[in-house]
Formats: sequence, structure tokens, C-alpha cells
Amino acid sequence: MNKQSLTIILLVLVPGLFSCSSKNITGKYYYEHEQSLNRIEGSYKELYRQKPFTVAFTAKDFKTISLEIITDTLSFIYEFSLDESRLADTLVKYGLPAPGVLALISEMQSIRCTWVNMLDYYVDQKKNRMVFMSVKSVALNSPFAYKKYYILAYFSQPQYFDDNAKLLDKKATRRLRKINGHTFTRINDKVCYTISGHFR
Repeated sequence: MNKQSLTIILLVLVPGLFSCSSKNITGKYYYEHEQSLNRIEGSYKELYRQKPFTVAFTAKDFKTISLEIITDTLSFIYEFSLDESRLADTLVKYGLPAPGVLALISEMQSIRCTWVNMLDYYVDQKKNRMVFMSVKSVALNSPFAYKKYYILAYFSQPQYFDDNAKLLDKKATRRLRKINGHTFTRINDKVCYTISGHFR
């Protein structure tokens, strides 16, 4: 086999390998950590209802976080090491239940979940919310993803998907729904994923 033929074969096979591998890896990660992911989603929704906030791990060792606390007029962003007492003090200052948020952060750390956030979206002019989580590809041991992130979207109700398991905007239109410019692939009726170069 000559060099040109080998190059053509690689160009054909590698995208397919990446697509298949990323789907299998993401699904495997989700089902291996399903209980923890569900706990993160549930506790985050409840904590967010009390006071809007987001949390993200900002260091490779998963010991430093960025905490954004959202008020009616401003957003306050802080960075903490997890062993700092001022983390709990800051949570209390802004009216967030420190034990609940610290438990959420610990659960995220245990499965190397990088970021959790709430996103508004609209269907038929009705506002809905979904929970977004991201996982750095290193946590999935993916040889194909390098510096990619796997973004998980949690909907509160079942969604529609096409024959290729891609998230639809509506069942009737068969138009793909894009969230932050990305199309999403089904994991189950309420959870789907995409791959991104950014964790948010």
C-alpha cells in the first residue's frame, strides 16, 4: 500500500472512529456515574432555586473553584481553594446553604465534573430551564478528544430526537435544536450531550 492510499484511508476512518468513540465513551461515563450525576443535577436545581449561582473547577488537580453568585443587579465571581474557610463564609454571606453547596462541590470533584450551570431556553415562547454540566475529556480516558469537553444537558421533560439521535427543536418541524451553537445527541429521553472545545 502506498503512502497516498494510506492517507486517504485514514482521512475516511478517523472521523468515524472519533464519532463512534466519543459516543461510546460519553455514554459509558454517564452510566458509570449516573447516580452521582443525578444527585448533582437534583441538588443543584434545588440550591439554584434558593440563590442563582454557578461553580466550576479551574485547576487540573480539582482543588480550586470559581464561584459565580448571581444577584438581581450584579454577578460576583470568586476563586477559592477548597480548603479555605472563606468559601463557606462567602456562601453564608450571600444566603446560600453552605453544607449543601459544599456537598455539591464534593460530588462534582469525586467524578471530575468540571462545571455546572443553569440555562434558560424557550419552547413556544414558554421559558424552560435545563441543567448543564461539563466533563473534561481526561476524566473519560478518551484517546481521541484531547482538549475537548463533554457537555451534558439535563431537561426536565422528555425531548424529541431524530433517527440519528440528534436533539430536535420540535417533533413537528424535525429541525435540529442548537444550544450555544452545538447540536446534541441523545443519551436518554431527558439527557443528551455534545462535544466542545470549551467547558461553558
